[in-house]
Amino acid sequence: MAANYWESTQRKNWQFTKEQLASMRQKLEDEDPSLVQSFGLPQLPHLNIFFNQQINRLGKRLGVRQQAMATAQVYIKRFYSKVEIRRTNPFLVITTALYLACKMEECPQHIRLMNQEARSLWTDMQLFHDPSKIGECEFWLISEMSSNLIVHQPYRTLTGLQSNLNLTQDEMALSWSIINDHYMTDLPLLYPPHTIALMAVLLAIVFRPSQNANQGASAAAAQGAAGAMAAQQQQQQQQPNMSGINAVTAALAQAQVRQQPPTPGGAAQGGQAPAAVDGVSAAQAAAMSKEKGERYSKMQRFGLWLAESNIDIEAMVDCTQELISFYDFQEQYNDKLTREQIVRFIKAQGLDKG
Repeated sequence: MAANYWESTQRKNWQFTKEQLASMRQKLEDEDPSLVQSFGLPQLPHLNIFFNQQINRLGKRLGVRQQAMATAQVYIKRFYSKVEIRRTNPFLVITTALYLACKMEECPQHIRLMNQEARSLWTDMQLFHDPSKIGECEFWLISEMSSNLIVHQPYRTLTGLQSNLNLTQDEMALSWSIINDHYMTDLPLLYPPHTIALMAVLLAIVFRPSQNANQGASAAAAQGAAGAMAAQQQQQQQQPNMSGINAVTAALAQAQVRQQPPTPGGAAQGGQAPAAVDGVSAAQAAAMSKEKGERYSKMQRFGLWLAESNIDIEAMVDCTQELISFYDFQEQYNDKLTREQIVRFIKAQGLDKG
């Protein structure tokens, strides 16, 4: 077992470039073009969302820890980089990956209990009447992954960064959520876990909701200005996305060119206190302005910290872009359609019966 990521099989055998991943997947499809033409698949991001949701549903039934569910998702990605998905029953692969991940993360589940929960969750999959199918699939997964079962996760890095970067509980919670989301992308096969963790921290600092803004909205609603505040909130939800992305880009660019933080002492132009706007008092506006300033100050400190480290800034930029692109795909996700496309090739080949 490699306690050090740099010496691990994950780094040596399961970190690819985008071009390598695309080539591997294309090679799998080229092995049987007729099968590919017969059964269309959802877009890869939608497949990943579906797998994530099914693992979470099964994991919650069994009380499985988040890290084990994350490991299961990595196993699925590795397995399907070696095996064409249309030749498998993804529901069996999901169940087996979670069963194996629970063993590796030291929270084992009995195979009969795992099979029972899978059978009650996916009632149209007859193969779950036989627990031995999970055992058979387990050997298949282990073989395709060449027994490389140790997965280094970003969660550990995130926990270690909390004190170093003075992260608040809100920022930690949002970072954790972003790390959970990245398992629905190819990022676990592309970049080291510490790069993912740092990307999550940066996004959490930028996009963390403003508590003062929420308090201002509640006060305005209490004063009967619900309509005006609804319009204002809609505008605010659209604007921070672009400004936040710009802030991320600026922070990474600052670190990349080794810039020093701005010289302190620059006062706000005119020195005027923020005025009250649409039910938000001057005091609340001032608090919101102060919070925004503190957030950008934290981003500058984070950018300087990155500049002084040996972190691959270009990798962080790419991770950020990949995740933001994924969120766009997520808005277009249709669970019913995705499931129908998967079940279609399972039923047509009799893979639901084992």
